[in-house]
Amino acid sequence: MSFIEMDAVHKQDSTFKTSDQKKCINGSLMIGVFEILQSLRKDTVLCDIQLKTDDDTIVFAHKVVLVSASSYFHKIFTNLDECNKNLVNITELDSTVLQLLINYIYTGEILVTKKNVKGLLAAANHLQLGYVKNVCAEFLQSQMDPSNCLSIKAFANLHDCMELLSSSEEYIKKQFLEVVKYDEFLSLSSVEVIKLISCSEIVVPIEEKVYECVINWVKHELGFRKDFLPELMEHVRLSLTSKQYILEKIVNETLLKNNPKCNNYVKEALHFHLLKSVNPFTNPQTIWSKPRQSGDLRKVILVLGRSESTNNFSINWYDPTTNIWQRALDMRKGWLPVHLALIANQFVFGVGSSNTKNSECVKMLDLHSQTSSWLPMDDMSIGRMGLGVGVLNNCVYAVGGYDDTNYSLNSVEVFDVSIQEWRTLSSMSSMRSYVGFGILNNLLYAVGGYDSSSMQRLKSVECYDPSIDTWKLVAELSICRSRVGVGVLEGVMYAIGGWNGSVTHKSVEVYTESSKQ
Repeated sequence: MSFIEMDAVHKQDSTFKTSDQKKCINGSLMIGVFEILQSLRKDTVLCDIQLKTDDDTIVFAHKVVLVSASSYFHKIFTNLDECNKNLVNITELDSTVLQLLINYIYTGEILVTKKNVKGLLAAANHLQLGYVKNVCAEFLQSQMDPSNCLSIKAFANLHDCMELLSSSEEYIKKQFLEVVKYDEFLSLSSVEVIKLISCSEIVVPIEEKVYECVINWVKHELGFRKDFLPELMEHVRLSLTSKQYILEKIVNETLLKNNPKCNNYVKEALHFHLLKSVNPFTNPQTIWSKPRQSGDLRKVILVLGRSESTNNFSINWYDPTTNIWQRALDMRKGWLPVHLALIANQFVFGVGSSNTKNSECVKMLDLHSQTSSWLPMDDMSIGRMGLGVGVLNNCVYAVGGYDDTNYSLNSVEVFDVSIQEWRTLSSMSSMRSYVGFGILNNLLYAVGGYDSSSMQRLKSVECYDPSIDTWKLVAELSICRSRVGVGVLEGVMYAIGGWNGSVTHKSVEVYTESSKQ
């Protein structure tokens, strides 16, 4: 039967479809091929290239296999001058490492150990074997600890392992206190030490630790390193160390005494503490005096409380990430502020008092200070109980409340940190004690409350614009609420709970400035 006749038969057979296809892949074929190639290589059969290392070790291979796996070999063996050679000198690599990598090219398997990982990574980077380079970097990452992280960082930088470099830098910042205990830190150059201690993200509880690691580094090779001390001390934020530590430790350090420039740094730090004693809100003017912005810092919730058993007041803090409560600071008997306000993530203001005898009292705790003591501030113009307190643009606002005669107030005052004084602002239209207070889009809101003159719980809300010192009424709450909790999240103000005189609410209302309701 001719081909033409066969075609005619196919056309007559309705079950035969010339468009039907089935692509089949033999997964074991490639494995089998490379197993054979590896066997041939071991027996030096059909090998067309010999790789010679510095110790005269010869590694046999097939050019086509090497070219298919490595851009490095592809470049060599497609070069007109090299393509016909059957011997290539690989002088940069250790023979054991080279054999491991050639074996990997044929088998896809590589054994990484603590002993060979750096040699493998360097060689894989040289031969442009990306997979091996990556697994070696991951292995180094898994082995990182305070004793080796600095050398791993340097190694990652040398061989362009950007992810490993980044992770090692973050590790060093977070584990700074442990890292500086090991020999790798003491072996750093002055440039490397400066780069490390000048970083604002290193995690240190107190700046004294940075100072101590610098002194230890210098004393490790004193004769050679003492000349670097002034440059190093420039990056120690001495004004953040305590005055007591400066006077007891730093002033008496012989290395600093004998260096005029270092002496000036100490004097500047003491001068800063002098200014701080006059004005507690004095802030450093240079980067070298600003608190380190540690990436490890997390937000906690400060809570006022009083022990039923001892009747002592205290401030506790709660860490949501660990679900743990801890005691932060004991308070003096007789004063428990009714509100806490935070300015610049540093100054905690205790405003008012649960005791009517000092309800105008205001004190401040500097979180960056090591004294952990409350400093008296300028008192409010009048005593206020049941007031609203908030912070806007580094100013503390005290709104409404009631006086020592239980009379609700509509007056408002603000504490300006820059001048450390309270000044009176425009009054609200309504008397409001137990008022909710919130800040939304740079406007202040007095929410609900209680008016003693009418003996009514309020559902009215007033808004204050600091730029024009004016209050205005805005949309009311749907129900009356005194002692209402107010919070703002992502442009929405929430009024939570509250009391109407007989019932404690569990409902929540929301307000947005755009909708005006």
